Amino acid sequence: MIELQRVTKLYKLVIGINDISLSLPPGAYGLIGPNGSGKTTLINLLTGQLKPTLGRVRVFGQNPWNRPQLLRRLGYCPAVDPAHWNVSALEWVTYLLEMTQYPHSEAQHRAETALAEVGLADVMRRPIQTYSLGMRQRIKLAQALAHEPDWLILDEPFNGLDPIGRFAMTELLQKWVREGRNLLLASHVLHEVEEITRSFLLLCGGRLLASGTADDIAADLGNIVGEVRLRGTRMDRVAREMADDPDVFSLRFLPHRTGLTMTVRSTDAFRRRLQRVLADQSVVLEELDTPGHSLDTLFTTLMKMHRGEAVGGDVMTPAGQGE
Repeated sequence: MIELQRVTKLYKLVIGINDISLSLPPGAYGLIGPNGSGKTTLINLLTGQLKPTLGRVRVFGQNPWNRPQLLRRLGYCPAVDPAHWNVSALEWVTYLLEMTQYPHSEAQHRAETALAEVGLADVMRRPIQTYSLGMRQRIKLAQALAHEPDWLILDEPFNGLDPIGRFAMTELLQKWVREGRNLLLASHVLHEVEEITRSFLLLCGGRLLASGTADDIAADLGNIVGEVRLRGTRMDRVAREMADDPDVFSLRFLPHRTGLTMTVRSTDAFRRRLQRVLADQSVVLEELDTPGHSLDTLFTTLMKMHRGEAVGGDVMTPAGQGE
């Protein structure tokens, strides 16, 4: 679906994206990264709004720059608001469809259908300047969907939506993905992406840090570092036994020594040792919370690695001392 070969985009001395190579088959992907990570720059390259400073961009095998026939296959929901405030949503979406060579009657019919699908059936004839931010977000989604594109590209589509609007948009996008359609969803909020797709691209500082599913990334990283929390009695005994385990990076007591928090490698060896310690009858375990391969865990780990931080910490609280 897309191919990037060593793509760099510079804004004079500022790096938008830096030396990204990527090949993606059709499917649904989340584009994740903090604000300023390069998500919008990458989207603008894929939608033909920018040319790369270095490297090559291909979408469906073609260069998207100045390629109208290709761009008609894309549905793009930008982060910016509609520019024409004095027209209605119906007029605006109809006009955009006419620009893609639909006759007026069909363009208006498609616009009405799309606006109804995003929940704006009752207000589509009102001027856009009277709409809330959440309603304007829905207009942008409607115009992206109206021509039934081969690939839907959304840049922070949940901004400004209330909980009901978020739920409705999530349901709509989940349906889009279930139907086997292509999607690229850019967001800096992890749970928004997790609810729609488990495949993602992680950008930070203009660089591609990882791509794939959460399980794929976990396998690539080998031993994911995460926190294990234990609560119960005789946690001092557990601390003494686990303190010299090479898979335990840090260990600290919870207040009043009611439990422990350990930063560990998620490996079978660590689990087996913990199991032996917990087999001691004097130790009563009341609660165990182990790390999983969630996007949140992976995102935090990869960001620390990118910044050159020690993953997992380097302080060991000796057994017998409180936090």
